[in-house]
Amino acid sequence: MSDFEEEREANIARNRALLAQLDVSLDIPKKHVTAEKPKVKPVRSAKQRLKREAGPALPTRTSSRLRRSVPDPDETPEKKRKREQEEELLRQKLEQERLEAEERAREVKKPRHDSLEMYAHLEDQEAQEVMALTASLQVTTKTVNARRVGDMNSYQYDEEHHEAAVTELKKKLGGMEIVSRAKVTKERIYSAAYHPEKTKDLIFFGDKHGTLGIWDARAPAEEVEEDGDVASQGDGEGGKSWRMQLHWPNSSHSSISSIRFDPIDAHSVYTSSYDGTIRTTSFVSSISTEILYNENALPTTMDLPPHGHEMWIADSNGGVTHLDLREDKSKARWYQLSEDKIGCLSVNPVVTNLLLTTSNSRVLRIWDARKLQSISIKGKGPYEINAEQLEEFRETKAGKDVMRGEWRHGKSVTAGYWDPHGRRAVSTSYDDTIQIWDIKPEVTQKDAEFPSMRPAHQFHHNCQTGKWVTLLRAQWNPNPDVYPHFTLGNMDRSLDIRSYKGELITKLADKNKITAVQAVTCSHPNILERAASGNASGRCILWAPTDTE
Repeated sequence: MSDFEEEREANIARNRALLAQLDVSLDIPKKHVTAEKPKVKPVRSAKQRLKREAGPALPTRTSSRLRRSVPDPDETPEKKRKREQEEELLRQKLEQERLEAEERAREVKKPRHDSLEMYAHLEDQEAQEVMALTASLQVTTKTVNARRVGDMNSYQYDEEHHEAAVTELKKKLGGMEIVSRAKVTKERIYSAAYHPEKTKDLIFFGDKHGTLGIWDARAPAEEVEEDGDVASQGDGEGGKSWRMQLHWPNSSHSSISSIRFDPIDAHSVYTSSYDGTIRTTSFVSSISTEILYNENALPTTMDLPPHGHEMWIADSNGGVTHLDLREDKSKARWYQLSEDKIGCLSVNPVVTNLLLTTSNSRVLRIWDARKLQSISIKGKGPYEINAEQLEEFRETKAGKDVMRGEWRHGKSVTAGYWDPHGRRAVSTSYDDTIQIWDIKPEVTQKDAEFPSMRPAHQFHHNCQTGKWVTLLRAQWNPNPDVYPHFTLGNMDRSLDIRSYKGELITKLADKNKITAVQAVTCSHPNILERAASGNASGRCILWAPTDTE
């Protein structure tokens, strides 16, 4: 024992003797020395563990003074010269390694331009995951799901028949609930598209970091508990999802801005990304190929007419690009239609020469693509028409009606789309209004400016999404066999479905299961009672009748 402990024990003995003389008993417990508990190691985050395991990406730079060997005071001039040569060679070798590592780091951050094997970029590359995805995609290739369009003269009802049609929609769509939900992507959902296959609910989502999420929402899902028993997922969780990193780098510079299926057969999917690339991924060959690259602008959206032979792409520089998919991409033509970013572009599915664009210039415009393509371009490329050249063309007789209509909003117009009948258009704007146009068929057939661009209907809707929520976009139901209506995310965490006159058909919501804004929406092209939505966390929801098999 230490001196302090010995003195303490002596004091206790003297006190016991004194208390014994006074006939007083006192039990003083002896000190119990417990073994020191081992310190618990701090829990490291996933990023710290990966960083520790990976080690430094580049060679560590050290002082040249420390790298030099200590010279021998008795070394001869020959040995000194040899030592200096070795030190110089070592310095050159380290410098070369450093430059090569920096070049590799730069290459990793560049967009991918070569053809990619889609399964090689699957996040979970286990054999079971690949086989499950292959089985889901192969189902879609057994049938031809061509894009269907409606008749411009259809659904021209009077007020009485219109109310009856809306009542019927309320009856069918009002019973939709959450039948499946899953975290399809890790980052914020930017875009979505519903595959037209009738036998499956196959939905594609593009996220902020260039990942394409594929969700088979009604596929049987199982999870294994800790004791090894298999239990089905409850509380609405279900389906099977996969993630593929088709665009690079894995950062916000590669956000997938739009997704479109091949309108001829739906056997491949087109994706546009902020990395400047447009890619097509085939479900038959399982190969992803780049079809266009623009390093000077961000592709914001793209669209294809039903015949599927051409593509129109809008970008952040206020331009649109026309690409004939049967020609080499070097022959693509670029037209600057706005001084500011064009956030959305839509091709009329019936009168395919009518292009609808919305921009940060606060205007919605309708262009005649035939007249844009008639502008002569001198030289062999690049095939570009800037704003000044376009204005000169508009002053000529041939370019008088190149812009068929224009409507100015109060603030930036985030989206605008034609309906599947090619007659109606809907726009979403930061001025908190949803505008709806109903253009007569005979007006669209004439080669002249529209006599009026005043919206037929409008209503107030909160579109102030802020920084962390994807922009709201009113999306038409692409099914031409149903009364025209569209879906729209709501800041109160619901999914609104409205008729083409703006009446609210139903408000899909579930406060117990939904805690985020359902900003991105889409609908099944062939089944009425199907809708999907996604939020900023990558979690997606399938809305359908609960009794659907």
